[in-house]
Amino acid sequence: MSEAIAFLDLPGGRTLRGYGPFRTTNVVPAGATAFYRNDFGLTAEEPWHIPERWELVERSASPLPAIPDCVWDAPDASAFATVFQEVSAAIRAGIFEKTVPVAVERGLMAADPGSILLAAAAASSEPLLGYGYTDGSTGFAGASPERLFSLTGNVLKTMALAGTARTEERDVLAVDEKEIREHEYVAQSLVAKLGDIGRVRRGARGIMELRSIVHFHTPIEVDLYQAENPVSLIRRLHPTPALGPLPRTPETMEQLIAWRRRLGTPEGFGAPFGAMVEGEFHAIVAIRGVWWSGRQIRLPAGCGVIEASRLVNEWRELRLKREAVKARFGW
Repeated sequence: MSEAIAFLDLPGGRTLRGYGPFRTTNVVPAGATAFYRNDFGLTAEEPWHIPERWELVERSASPLPAIPDCVWDAPDASAFATVFQEVSAAIRAGIFEKTVPVAVERGLMAADPGSILLAAAAASSEPLLGYGYTDGSTGFAGASPERLFSLTGNVLKTMALAGTARTEERDVLAVDEKEIREHEYVAQSLVAKLGDIGRVRRGARGIMELRSIVHFHTPIEVDLYQAENPVSLIRRLHPTPALGPLPRTPETMEQLIAWRRRLGTPEGFGAPFGAMVEGEFHAIVAIRGVWWSGRQIRLPAGCGVIEASRLVNEWRELRLKREAVKARFGW
C-alpha cells in the first residue's frame, strides 16, 4: 500500500486521520489541519504535514489485526552497559542530574507491514494515545501513555510521567524512593519551565495503569497569560526530563543524542508528534512504538538514569517496556 497515512488519537475520544500526499511547510498552518512531525533534536526544516484529505472520527475499540510474524534479535547488552557507565560517570561529575539512554531491539518481519501496524496502534484504548505515519515502505506506529501537551485557547495541559514498575508491584512503586525521586525531577522541571508563561496548577501524583506496567503520573494545567505559538511551546517543553537530560542545555542534549545514535535509536523516538485541528493543538511523546523500513523493524525503549540507578534494574525496566510494546502489537 503506497498511500501515505497519518493518525493521532486526541483527548475526548477522537481520532484524526490524514491521507496523503502530504504538503510540508515550516509555518504553523493558519486555519488548516496539519500533522506535526519532527525528530528528537527538532531539526526538521518543514515539520508541518498538511494532508490532501482528512477526517476526525470518534475513537472506537477495534480488534487487533493480524500482524506479520517477527523474528527478534536481542539488544546488545554490552553496548548499553558501556553507555550506562558513561552516563553514570557524567552524573557523578555533576554534568547531569538525570538523563535517558535507549536500548533498541531489532527484528525482521515475515512480510512488509504496509499500514497494518498503524491499524494495530489504533486498536489501543485510553489512557494510551495511538499514533502513526507511513508512506507505504517506511513508518512508525505506537500507543503512547505520555501527552507532551494539549493547547486549547489559552489553556495548556501536560503531564509528568516517570517511574515504572510491573502491575503486580504497584504497591511497592508507591513507596519506592528512587522512582519517586525520578518522577519529582520531571514534575518539578515542568512546573519551573511553565511558571513564567501562566498560572500553573499541579495535580496530585497518582499511578497510571497500563495492563502489564504502571507509571507515576502527575497532571499539570496552565492558564496562559497570553496566546502562545505551538512551536515555541514544543521547544520549551521538549524533551521533558522523562525523555531528555536534566539540566537541559545544548551540551547535554548533544551528548544524549550521541549516546542514542551509538545505540541505533530511531531519530523519531521520543520526539513530539502532534496535530493542529479545529484551532486546537495536541502532541504526544512518540514512545512505546516501533519504527520500520521494509521488513526491518526497530523497537526502542528508554530508562531514566539518576545517581541511584543500577544497571541490572534499568536493563530489567527496558525489557519490561519492550515486552509491553510487543504485547500491544500481538507479538
